[in-house]
Amino acid sequence: MNAQREIGEYYSRQTVLPEIGLLGQQVLARSKVLVIGAGGLGSPLLMYLAGAGIGTLGIVDFDVVEPSNLHRQILHGIDRLDTLKTASAIRTLTNINPHIELIRHDEPIGATNADRLVSQYDLVADGSDNFDTRDAVHAACRRSGKTLVSAAIQLTSGILTTFKSHEPGENPCFRCLYPDRPNAEVTPSCSLIGVLGPAVGAMGSLQAIEVIKELLEIAPSLSGTLAMYDAFACEIEKIELPRRTGCPICGEEAYPPVTGGNSPTVSAG
Repeated sequence: MNAQREIGEYYSRQTVLPEIGLLGQQVLARSKVLVIGAGGLGSPLLMYLAGAGIGTLGIVDFDVVEPSNLHRQILHGIDRLDTLKTASAIRTLTNINPHIELIRHDEPIGATNADRLVSQYDLVADGSDNFDTRDAVHAACRRSGKTLVSAAIQLTSGILTTFKSHEPGENPCFRCLYPDRPNAEVTPSCSLIGVLGPAVGAMGSLQAIEVIKELLEIAPSLSGTLAMYDAFACEIEKIELPRRTGCPICGEEAYPPVTGGNSPTVSAG
C-alpha cells in the first residue's frame, strides 16, 4: 500500500463525517497544537489529537513517569517508569500515528517562557493542574492571540471551557472565572484527595473534541460557557460564563505580569 493510500485509509472513518471531510482533514494536518501536560488529561487528549491527524503536536512536561500515575495516565506504562513523560508520550503517539510531527518541550512552563512556547502554535490545550501555570498560559495566549481550550478535574468531576479573550466581543478571560488565586486548602491536589481514572479520560476526550471543533470552526464554541462534568451522575451541565464586570484583564490591553517564575507542576490528574 502506498503512503497516500495508507494515510487516506487511516482517516477514512473520520473524513466520511460531513463536518470534517477531506478539506477538514487537510486543515487538521496543517494545524499546530500545544498541549500543556502529558499526564492525566494530556494522555487521552494527546492520543485522540494524534489519531485525528493534527499535523504538529507540541508536548510540554518535564516530569517523569511514576507508579502513582499509571491508573489514569494511559500514555505511559510500567516499562516507562522514571522516563520523561514527553519521551514516553512520543513513543506511544508515534505508534498511534506515524504521519504527524511530535515536538518535545522538556521544561516547566510559566511566566518566563510561556510566550515563546505559545507563539509557535495555532492553538493551546491546557491540562495543567495549578493556578500559576494556567494563569501564565492564558496570559500568553491572550498576548499571542491564540485560542485556549482549558480543562481541569478532581475527584469525579471536571470543568471545560474555551478562552478567546483576545477576540472582540464578550468573550471572558481566565480571571473572569478565577478572579483570585484559589486557596490551596480549598483546592487540594489529586495526590491528597484522589481522582477517578475513567473520569480523567472522559474529560481529556471532551477537551480533544473542543480542540478539533475550534480548529475546524464547526459547532458552537465553548467560549462564554463552562461545561461541568459529573462522572458518577453521568451528567454534563453547561452554565453561562460571562465577562466579569470590572475584570482588570478584560478591561485593559496589557495583561499584568504573572509572578513566581515557572511553576514546578504541569501534569493534571
